[in-house]
Amino acid sequence: MAAAMARAMSTAASGTPAVSLDTINPQILKCEYAVRGEIVTHAQNLQQELQKSPDALPFDEILYCNIGNPQSLGQQPVTYFREVLSLCDHPALLDKSETHALFSSDAIERAWQILEKIPGRATGAYSHSQGIKGLRDEIAAGIAARDGFHASGDNIFLTDGASPAVHMMLQLLISSEKDGILCPIPQYPLYSASIALRGGSLVPYFLDEETGWGLEVDELKKQLEEARSRGITVRALVVINPGNPTGQVLGEENQKKIVEFCKNEGLVLLADEVYQANIYVEDKQFHSFKKIARSLGYTDDDLPLVSFQSVSKGYYGECGKRGGYMEITGFSPEVREQIYKVASVNLCSNVSGQILASLVMNPPKAGDESFESFMVERDGILSSLARRAKALEEAFNSLEGITCNKAEGAMYLFPRLHLPQKAIGAAQAAGTAPDAYYAKRLLEATGIVVVPGSGFGQVPGTWHFRCTILPPEDKIPAIISRFKEFHEKFMDEFRD
Repeated sequence: MAAAMARAMSTAASGTPAVSLDTINPQILKCEYAVRGEIVTHAQNLQQELQKSPDALPFDEILYCNIGNPQSLGQQPVTYFREVLSLCDHPALLDKSETHALFSSDAIERAWQILEKIPGRATGAYSHSQGIKGLRDEIAAGIAARDGFHASGDNIFLTDGASPAVHMMLQLLISSEKDGILCPIPQYPLYSASIALRGGSLVPYFLDEETGWGLEVDELKKQLEEARSRGITVRALVVINPGNPTGQVLGEENQKKIVEFCKNEGLVLLADEVYQANIYVEDKQFHSFKKIARSLGYTDDDLPLVSFQSVSKGYYGECGKRGGYMEITGFSPEVREQIYKVASVNLCSNVSGQILASLVMNPPKAGDESFESFMVERDGILSSLARRAKALEEAFNSLEGITCNKAEGAMYLFPRLHLPQKAIGAAQAAGTAPDAYYAKRLLEATGIVVVPGSGFGQVPGTWHFRCTILPPEDKIPAIISRFKEFHEKFMDEFRD
């Protein structure tokens, strides 16, 4: 005690800051999150400049194509979901006669049903740490209807979006730098950041760009063996399907091989399935990994599997409501108890997000008053996203020095930049990665914000950027026009 006080007095006397980069947790210094990184910070500064002086820059607005945040770019919330949520958050409306003129009858009925499941009908109260039992049961029923296999509300943990669920599972699995997690490259930087914060090792496996970002089991085996040869205990495999940032949708046979691989190698399968509603090609459909595992005859005793879902993506795009869940199967009661303990530290996820998660997994059905209008809204959003993805993909592929795979699903394109050597040299002289250099120049010339591929990982010597397909459809032609003009000038400037 005396020694600690002496150190504190010495620090104060010397004028050394109590907190500095030398004294904070070194894992935080290793953590990076490019989706809201340096390029976005620069964009926000430019936006402030525009607000002060609208004519100061060669564009009149910042177009944020860096993050899957649909409503920030004009997507409207789904009416039925918001009606139910409004009524649950303000139950007094249910007793007013005029409510029936303003809200659909099935939204009113659903709000009553949900409130009956919430103790005291209090959406402003803490809930069970795992989430409200009745809502978990509804989500399980939605999963069972989707997959054709039993699901239990006891296996559902409701979380503030999918991200806290990912953090929770990686915290459970990583105890030192010798614990490794197999992650796709390119990957969503939530995984690399979370692994770094917990002091683990990211074990990369490369998706095959030449085959439309294919996930090859031979590549998984190769990287697993290489990691084990370095003394790393690989604990889990992360699969993002549909892919982020790559937009591919896995085929059923491919998924079966992945499940068999995890089973044979004793790995936990972490299935990021938050884009399951975002499919844009007719020859592909979403199959959950739990459905694949059960169709192969695997039970809870055979394979530890965690499936992540969120209300932030899909056609619903309710990012700010922070709703999501993980379904945990194949873990012993003793381990599940520890997961529950970690969930309890956060008390509970927000109740509005819990309600939305139950609605997303149980939307209106045929015969309900809201069904037809709901389908019009849902299909309108998804078909528009598909058109936007195709328009951007074709535009990128029409340009010299860019190749772009089709977005089969999710909300992104991940074009490859074939940059002239002079551009790479200019980036090196500026002390930055070539794709980051390109993204910054793009922003400063057009106001378009994309994320450099180096923030997601990529095959060494290749350069990419991630672009969302979320800007309003009527703005896509202008974005394409601005982008083409910039790119052609950039290539001319640095032509070898």
